Amino acid sequence: MYDVIIIGAGVSGAATARELSRYQAKVCVIEKEEDVCCGTSKANSAIVHAGYDAAPGTLKAKLNVRGNQMMGRLAEELDFAFKRNGSLVLCRDEEEMPALQALYERGLTNGVSGMRILSREEVLALEPNVTDDVCAALYAPTGGIVCPFELNIALAENAYTNGVEFQFDTKVEEIIKLEEGYELRTDKGIFQAKCVVNAAGVYADEIHNMVSEKKIHITPRRGDYCLLDKSAGSHVERTIFALPGKMGKGILVTPTVHGNLLVGPTAVDVEDKEGVNTTGEGLEQVIEKAGMNVKNLPMKQVITSFAGLRAHEDGDDFVIGEVEDAENFIDCAGIESPGIASCPAVGEMVAQFVRDRMGLTEKTDFISTRKGIVKPDTLSKEERNALIRENPAYGSIVCRCEMITEGEIIDAIRRPLGAKSLDGVKRRTRAGMGRCQSGFCSPRTMEILAREQNRSMSDITKSGGKSRMIVGTNKDTL
Repeated sequence: MYDVIIIGAGVSGAATARELSRYQAKVCVIEKEEDVCCGTSKANSAIVHAGYDAAPGTLKAKLNVRGNQMMGRLAEELDFAFKRNGSLVLCRDEEEMPALQALYERGLTNGVSGMRILSREEVLALEPNVTDDVCAALYAPTGGIVCPFELNIALAENAYTNGVEFQFDTKVEEIIKLEEGYELRTDKGIFQAKCVVNAAGVYADEIHNMVSEKKIHITPRRGDYCLLDKSAGSHVERTIFALPGKMGKGILVTPTVHGNLLVGPTAVDVEDKEGVNTTGEGLEQVIEKAGMNVKNLPMKQVITSFAGLRAHEDGDDFVIGEVEDAENFIDCAGIESPGIASCPAVGEMVAQFVRDRMGLTEKTDFISTRKGIVKPDTLSKEERNALIRENPAYGSIVCRCEMITEGEIIDAIRRPLGAKSLDGVKRRTRAGMGRCQSGFCSPRTMEILAREQNRSMSDITKSGGKSRMIVGTNKDTL
């Protein structure tokens, strides 16, 4: 019997787990995939929104602004990449100036600091590559960019270090109410908990509806993206938005914390909760609409395209709180944009509710910090040489595009909640994220995974499950 079970190991589940690890409680995270950060959290815009877009009074507005304020300190404590690069919402027609002014006033109501409406000349002075027909823009200096993989992994690792258990490759199939708590029947056995937190992303409605007569409905909203090479990363310095519409914030153009340029997303409602395929139509829309806001986009520098799903709940707001007819069952559902920005505050809110509901007491030995993987290319020449002398694996380059060493990959596999697949290594180290998209480094990374985990090469997967990289081969020859 656990005190708390969290369903889902995306940013919301991991943030909640980290916050709950501050207290004396037996906590477990159950995740149906083979790793953390395998759903919405792995494929998004990686934007820490300032908080001017959400309607005042909503949870989105409140938690966006609070999460944005928390992100800087969290990045320092947990050692993940985060930068306040600021954002611009472009106005390209004088007739739309009232909408831009309304967005500014909404931001003031929500508590966003430092915003200004800039003239055409001021916008072009900041970002010379935005469209020539810009007439004004809303500037929000508190907007930022983050690495969503590092954020999610850092939260989960710190939770694990503080005693939270993680159960991967485990799908919740049924939930039964007990006299005290709940019984979760999964494809890997039965788990029991006094309290359950539902942070299951696009599946959060299915989990909720297992215990409640008051149903909720989540629509997967697909967004297509194009990722450009680092040679295009300086085309803009700030995140560039168009004025938002009813389907969201539209196509954005933004640098990433790792120096690439990201363009997207579209917003297409789909039925398939695993439907992360890109479409030609979607990618054409990305290119066309991005070009309306930023000129001379070097789209020949695209190195990959991908799609992600947002968990859009019919009420168009986050759904957080105890389910009305299911005591001690806490929803953390409908976490779409601005979910990344909000996740520190989401975790804080859910954990405080569980703490108060269950009377949890704080630990005296909570560890608030975590160190990420050592990156030799960020060290001085003297520091790097000393590291290589101590461990020669840090002198062996495996991924030439991103200059990732064998030492970093070994660390990614051996550290808490370590990588078990090629994608797990990729999200922790960036090996395979460069221009060749793992064409060069994947065989060597597979060799390291097989050696470190004492497995056959034919058992190594791209992303767990049946996604084996080698098929139809005699295992004895590998």
